Amino acid sequence: MLALALTGAVAAAAAAAAGYQSMAPTGQWYGQTFTGLQPGCRQIALTYDDGPNDPHTMRLLEVLARHGIRATFFLIGSYVQQCPEIVREIVQAGHIVGNHTFTHPLLIFKSEAEIRQELSQCRSALEDAVGGPSNLFRPPFGGRRPAVLRVARDLGLEPVMWNVTGYDWNAPPASVIEQKVSNQIRGGNVILLHDGGHKQMGADRSQTVVATDRLIAKHKSEGCEFVTIPEMQKKPVVAVAS
Repeated sequence: MLALALTGAVAAAAAAAAGYQSMAPTGQWYGQTFTGLQPGCRQIALTYDDGPNDPHTMRLLEVLARHGIRATFFLIGSYVQQCPEIVREIVQAGHIVGNHTFTHPLLIFKSEAEIRQELSQCRSALEDAVGGPSNLFRPPFGGRRPAVLRVARDLGLEPVMWNVTGYDWNAPPASVIEQKVSNQIRGGNVILLHDGGHKQMGADRSQTVVATDRLIAKHKSEGCEFVTIPEMQKKPVVAVAS
């Protein structure tokens, strides 16, 4: 009985660990993903998920332009089709766009065919909007399993996760977002924020916009350099607006 109990406990622990690794942003069990650089590096990459989102993406672009900062936007394909003009504004301003699937499903529960369709449809939407593809991919909710990463790489996409989050999806006050991010920054960070919401267009991201303004001012004054994901990886940009 003891042996059976121990076996069951080990199996439960293994299942829990596997589940954690499928969602943990820095987990590498199921394949390598980019999560940032070694602590101490002065580079920081701001990344935004779930756009384009009218009007908050445009307001965020104004803040980034005022500071002379470029960021990386992981876009939902169905929103790209609704607001291609915002996507063009993002790219024309020098920012990078990435694939965040077409409808924002949790991919760990999808078949390989469904995963491929989600990524391919988003890629097509981005190509239609800006005249070129993106080679960056971020899984919704961070959810991935080996099949997700395999399909992504088959399509020429590089998975990008994060190692700092502002926990801004529920739109807390800007001061809360700012504090949560600043408390985690150690250098070499990829910061996850949101300029949209996956449930519907028009999600209120005004507090994220304010927090972004404050975070850039604070950490630039401390000697940090804000870069895009390709700049952090020292790789060429792929998508450019035509």
